[in-house]
Amino acid sequence: MNLGLIGAGIVMGVAAIGSATGIGIAGQAVIGAWKKCYIGNKPAPMTLLAFGGAPLTQTFYGYILGFLFMKPAAIANPENGLLYLGIGAASGFAMAFSAIAQGKAGAAGADAAGETGKGFVNYMMIVGICETVAIFAMVLSMISL
Repeated sequence: MNLGLIGAGIVMGVAAIGSATGIGIAGQAVIGAWKKCYIGNKPAPMTLLAFGGAPLTQTFYGYILGFLFMKPAAIANPENGLLYLGIGAASGFAMAFSAIAQGKAGAAGADAAGETGKGFVNYMMIVGICETVAIFAMVLSMISL
């Protein structure tokens, strides 16, 4: 059994779970902000969708790391399977928690931007900072391979 291949699957799966959770958190707030706009007879800004969709990128990072980098490494070096399994698990959880944090920040940003109509770029910067954790996890894991 090649543990490295399991690690490649784990990084993708765990990152996707985090993305789904973060999207759910932010998505609820986006829908709530749109509802407030409709109640107030204001146009519902479609830009708020960016807050809801932002955590999806961690799934892509999990795919890139797991299947474009870890899988070939695991096939070429099956003796390093435990190392790749560890990298996959640690990176997957880092990406997942990044997506969840991003969903929470996105929820707050969607609520604030929906209510005030101001500050979209400021709120999106915080969402981007959460994203950076996942990017670092992916890149540093690639370097470790």
